[in-house]
Amino acid sequence: MALSEHEQRLLDQLEQQLHADDPKFAHSMASDTRKSMSTRRLVIGSLITIAGILVLLAGIVYALTIVGVLGFLIMGAGVYFATTKSRQVEAGTAPGRPAKTPTGGKSGFMSGLEDKWDERKRDQS
Repeated sequence: MALSEHEQRLLDQLEQQLHADDPKFAHSMASDTRKSMSTRRLVIGSLITIAGILVLLAGIVYALTIVGVLGFLIMGAGVYFATTKSRQVEAGTAPGRPAKTPTGGKSGFMSGLEDKWDERKRDQS
C-alpha cells in the first residue's frame, strides 16, 4: 500500500532525524528498496515490453523475420529499462525530488513528537 504525501514527509523527517542522531545505526538499518526499483521505470519498461510483443506478433503474422527480430529487441529493451536503476538514483538523489539539506536545529515535527513523549512519561509517573 502506497503512503500518502503527508505520511511520506513524516517518514522522511523521521529518517533524517535518525541519521542525525545515530548515523551508524541508521546506516546499518537502511534498506535500498526505495532506491532499487522505480515505479515509473517499471511502468514505462512494461509498456515498451508490451509494444515489443505486439511488434513480434506482427512479424509472425506477416512472416517478416526482420520485424519479428525487431519486436524481440524492443521487448528486451523494455525489460532492461524496467529492471535497471536510473542515473539519478545511483547518484543518490531521488528523481523528481530536490536534494534535502540537513538543518542545524531540530525540526518542528520532531520537537512536537518529543514534547508528546515527555508528556506521556509525566502522565505515567
